[in-house]
Amino acid sequence: MPTNSPASGSDATSGSFGLLDERIRRWVYDSGWTELRDAQERAIPPILKGEQDIIIAASTASGKTEAAFLPILTRMLANPGSLVIAVFPLVALINDQWGRLEQLCEQLEVPVTPWHGDISSGPKKRFLKSPEGCLLITPESLEALLMGRGHALAGLFSKLLCVVVDELHSFIGAERGRQLQSLLHRIERALGRRVQRIGLSATLGDMALAERYLRPDAALPVQTIVSRDGGQELRVLVKGFLERPPDLSSDTEKDDGQNCVEAIAQHLFKTFRGSNNLVFPNSRNRVELLADMLRRMCEDARVPNEFWPHHGSLSREIREETEAALKHGDRPATAICTSTLELGIDIGSVQRIGQLGPAPSVASLRQRLGRSGRRKGEPAILFCYAIETECKADSPPSDLLREGLVQTIAQIRLLVRGWYEPPVISGLHLSTLIQQLLSLVVQSGGITAAKAWSLLCGTGPFAGVEQQDFASLLRELGSREVLMQDSSGLLLLAPKGERLTGHYSFYAAFASGEEFQVVTAGKALGTLPVTSPLEPGSYIIFAGRRWQVESLDMERKTILVAPAKGGRPPVFEGGGALVGDGVRKEMRQVLLEDAPVPFLDAAAQELLEEARANFRRLGLAQSLMVEGEHHARVFPWAGDIALHTLAMLLRYWGLEAQQEGMCVLVKQSGSSSLTGVLAELCRRPLPQPQELAAGVLNKQQEKWDWLLPEGLLARNFAAHNLDLPAAAAVLGQVVGKT
Repeated sequence: MPTNSPASGSDATSGSFGLLDERIRRWVYDSGWTELRDAQERAIPPILKGEQDIIIAASTASGKTEAAFLPILTRMLANPGSLVIAVFPLVALINDQWGRLEQLCEQLEVPVTPWHGDISSGPKKRFLKSPEGCLLITPESLEALLMGRGHALAGLFSKLLCVVVDELHSFIGAERGRQLQSLLHRIERALGRRVQRIGLSATLGDMALAERYLRPDAALPVQTIVSRDGGQELRVLVKGFLERPPDLSSDTEKDDGQNCVEAIAQHLFKTFRGSNNLVFPNSRNRVELLADMLRRMCEDARVPNEFWPHHGSLSREIREETEAALKHGDRPATAICTSTLELGIDIGSVQRIGQLGPAPSVASLRQRLGRSGRRKGEPAILFCYAIETECKADSPPSDLLREGLVQTIAQIRLLVRGWYEPPVISGLHLSTLIQQLLSLVVQSGGITAAKAWSLLCGTGPFAGVEQQDFASLLRELGSREVLMQDSSGLLLLAPKGERLTGHYSFYAAFASGEEFQVVTAGKALGTLPVTSPLEPGSYIIFAGRRWQVESLDMERKTILVAPAKGGRPPVFEGGGALVGDGVRKEMRQVLLEDAPVPFLDAAAQELLEEARANFRRLGLAQSLMVEGEHHARVFPWAGDIALHTLAMLLRYWGLEAQQEGMCVLVKQSGSSSLTGVLAELCRRPLPQPQELAAGVLNKQQEKWDWLLPEGLLARNFAAHNLDLPAAAAVLGQVVGKT
């Protein structure tokens, strides 16, 4: 474990410190700590009591791990043979924490067992023979353990004291998160008692929602400890770059924006060399492009290469080589990375963070920035690079309003104010329900439908699923030969179910990200990961061009497209997270103001002034709609879910509408005023969400969606992707403001 530097809070002679086991106090003194940090001080008493769940929210490198494990280990020493399960989102985090915990646990004679696919069978057999100490595991490995141990589960976990969930925010709202909730519930039901849960996180936008995620049934109270340590200096610079049309007189062809990327690479080469840094370009393609440019710059300058790529498609050996270069500190290293280095893997001290374009979210930006300035007295340093397109007379509003730059400014301002996106804990998660049902059948060797519904839905995390819906799902799984029912009423695996659960890939609840082949006029253009809902008329960008979707074949994983001139396409690869309401509202505020933004360079400030002038010229300071001769664009300044739902709602009512970045494009037919048409539509009753979802081509978005009956598939899609009340509200605002 790292040495604690002095921080606000009580010193090592505090009352909380005195509650720790004497051997742990001695280790703290020997490690050179002079005082406990705020979160560590406040977490000790409630964790020792074990009567409530705990969430510890503190910045990266603030001692969250120690805040949890110092009192946990004290409890374990008082209860010989006891067990703690620590769940991590990444194998790399398990390896990282294993090394940190072993330094202390070895002295305490508390075994630490990492459990994942790269660990040999020896440590796992020793744990199964004597299940005690600290078990470090991923949700997938925990799933396999539950399925493999079956009826022995109660004995295996009989001395379980608590469960620690590291990087809690990474699970909330995800299929893995619902899987983890179900696994913890199944463990508690097997034990016949509640087990304390402790969540660790750096960024949580709404503590009440995070508490509801950690303990959905509210059977135990949840105490949230938000660290008061802070006051770190933040230095930010946003650099603006204007992407100009290619020089047709040049013999050298370059992809759009490559000139800007080269300019950014030159700035990184001059500014980031000589220290350890992280650069997030938001996509694997740009990671590779930047890493290659910077490597060649090092070669041309005849200096050692300091720039290393890091993304999920690279082999584990290459990723670990980059991590080692950062951590060892024997020479400077900068990682050009995707979100793979966003979570809390120990990579040592990082001086600067580079961000190309807006971050996926404010919370993500905070997580990335938490890597910088971890040493006492060091500032956190952030360089943002905004690439904007040169505007023409027919440029779309997203270009005229400099959407990427303004979103970056909004994210930084919200971050400084301490605002993050609230976690999304809603949704049916029927894909994961199927996986958990099959897992439960394997674990139990057969289970009645009533008991399965009670365990998973009645008392479990799938509370939104009624008995009749569960019965419909069972009938579908029976017709697909996934499940069958014996004469006694027990649900058993059918032949296809045995094949599915027998493959190692079953344990993961999330989809692996299937690629679709993009085809135009019989010609294959390549493959594309599709993460946004697609309908006929949707736009995508691929191979440097814009295309309009004509049809989508889910069986063959093929998208048929035609060339298109307009349309703001969705982002499919990396960095394309949904923009929330809070960010869009702040973007409007940025455009409404006149004062310069102090953290912009001259080029970025000029681009912002241009965006503000266009904002006023379009009348968006007074109205939420810009009308043209044959179309109108609606600007509700709402999040992506509300905008996409609004576009679908308008299409349902007969208008031709499409989300286009931060607005909705509505094409007019006839001479009727669109304002009048929208006002009339506001008076109509809203359809059911699944009615809107019926027209979506790719409703199968998660791993097991292909096993859902059509009605449940539409409901499941709508629950995750549509918000009709929000769409109706923004439509009312548009009509009232026009």
